[in-house]
Amino acid sequence: MVICFVEYRIMPEHEEEYRSWIARRAEEPGGFKLYEGTDQPLLFVEVWEAGDAEAAEAIKKERCNERSSWRIMSDWIPGGAAKLHAWTFRPAL
Repeated sequence: MVICFVEYRIMPEHEEEYRSWIARRAEEPGGFKLYEGTDQPLLFVEVWEAGDAEAAEAIKKERCNERSSWRIMSDWIPGGAAKLHAWTFRPAL
């Protein structure tokens, strides 16, 4: 299993809109787990599980693609799309 992490901060003035929107996205098939920073409110990490590195890269590409349906989030992130970070991880052991 490979994991794709997507990390970003949401501007306080967009918090309600973001939470409503992301809740709907979380209900879609092939979903993700969403975490919020305990020390840094409004800092979020999405955790996507993928079967292999290729599938994780596809998730990463979709989350960062400027034509993606996820792109609306860029308006809610301070600094826009450049401040949305995505990484893939594979088991180390």
